[in-house]
Amino acid sequence: MTKLIVVTGARGALGSAVLARLRADGHSTFGIDLAAAREGEADFVGGVDLSRRRAAIDAMHRIAATQPIGGLVNVAGGFVWEEVAGGADATWERMYQRNVATALNATYAAIDRLAPGAAIVNVGAAAAAKAAAGMGAYAAAKSAVARLTEALADELKPRDIRVNAVLPSIIDTPDNRRAMGEEDAPNWVRPAELAAVIAFLLSDEARAITGASIPVVGKMI
Repeated sequence: MTKLIVVTGARGALGSAVLARLRADGHSTFGIDLAAAREGEADFVGGVDLSRRRAAIDAMHRIAATQPIGGLVNVAGGFVWEEVAGGADATWERMYQRNVATALNATYAAIDRLAPGAAIVNVGAAAAAKAAAGMGAYAAAKSAVARLTEALADELKPRDIRVNAVLPSIIDTPDNRRAMGEEDAPNWVRPAELAAVIAFLLSDEARAITGASIPVVGKMI
């Protein structure tokens, strides 16, 4: 069954992979991103700061003007490595806004436009289960995404809407290779692999799964 599926953070490596997978599966898609839309890009809403609820509502209103939404993938997020000792208050606020507020606002804006049987998939992080040094602010924000996922899943059960999260380890992106080198890259999760898990969770085959946070860690131990 084909659906209209909205993907936030659509311009990034993972968002692009998710869009490609969903289109290959025959779904209609719409991307949202802070980056501007390209000329002639009719299935993309650019310049949207999802940390602002009004911006999220306006974007969803535009997308769902003609048909209900069958799925939402909250990819938009961000990462900062910073130790707690000597760290800045602003880092914690930044991680909340980029990881929690974006997912919360996109979901809030989409809820009344979701069709029965729709699904939401949030992108969390494996660090939400076990945080290492320098991961405090990021892991705390992604932990909040996991709890948001659980609360929404319970809240939306009566409306036949499922909510799950994926918890990836390091994703094999050009930015991560530049930042960390390529020696361990074969062990990382490829965007297409994570996109396949997300596509499954959106599908009717996953109708028995809601409120789950699923690790997708590749060969990382």
